[in-house]
Amino acid sequence: MTTLVTVAHGTRHTSGNDVARALTTRCAQSLEVPAVASYVELCEPSLASVMASATASSVVVPLLLSTGFHVSQDLPAAAARSAYPVRLAPALGPDPVLAVAQAERLVEAGARPGQAVVMVAAGSTDPAADADLERATALLADMWAGTVELATLSGRGRRPAEVVRRGVAVSPYLLAPGHFSRRARTESLAAGARVVADVIGAHPLVADLVACRFIAHAATGHLGALSGP
Repeated sequence: MTTLVTVAHGTRHTSGNDVARALTTRCAQSLEVPAVASYVELCEPSLASVMASATASSVVVPLLLSTGFHVSQDLPAAAARSAYPVRLAPALGPDPVLAVAQAERLVEAGARPGQAVVMVAAGSTDPAADADLERATALLADMWAGTVELATLSGRGRRPAEVVRRGVAVSPYLLAPGHFSRRARTESLAAGARVVADVIGAHPLVADLVACRFIAHAATGHLGALSGP
C-alpha cells in the first residue's frame, strides 16, 4: 500500500510542528492509508530519514505554500534516498482552498468582509516563488471581495512596515505558528494593523487538499522512479 508522507518546513516550536502531525493524522484516517509527517529541518523525523527507511512506495505531499529552494532542491534530493518508487506532489499553494481557509481565519479574528487586507508571507529568495505569491494574493482578494496587498518577511518583496497601513486586517500566509507567525503579528501591529488573523493551521479544508494531492499522485499510473508534478 502506498504511504502518504507529508513534509513541513519544521520549527523549534512544538505547536507549529503539531500542525503537520494533525493534518497527516486526519488524512491517514480519511484515506485509510499509512502516513507519516516529516520535516525539512528543525524537527524530526526529517524527510531524508523517512525516505531512507521507506519500506513501500510513497507519495510525498509538501506542506509548503509556494515553490522555492526546498521544493525544487531539498525535497527531490531527500526523496531520491528511497529504495522504493516515489511521487512528489507540488507545493500546497497557491490554491483556492487555502484562500477560503484564510478568509475564515480573518472573520474569526474580527475582520469585516471587504476590509482592506495585507497578506504576509514568509517570502523566498527564489524568483519562481513570486508568481505563486502573486496568485495566492489574487485568490484571497477574490474570496474576500476586497483589496489584498502582499508583504513578505524575508527574501524578495516589500516588508510589512512598507505595506501595512493603519486599520487594515492582516492575513498570515503561513501554515503553522512559529518564528514567522510571531514576526508577522508583531511587525503588522507595529505598523498599525487593526486585526491580525491566525495562521491557516490544521484547517479541515487543508487536510482535504492534502488528501486530494495524495489521491491524484497515487493514481497517476505506475509509481515509477521519482517524478514531480
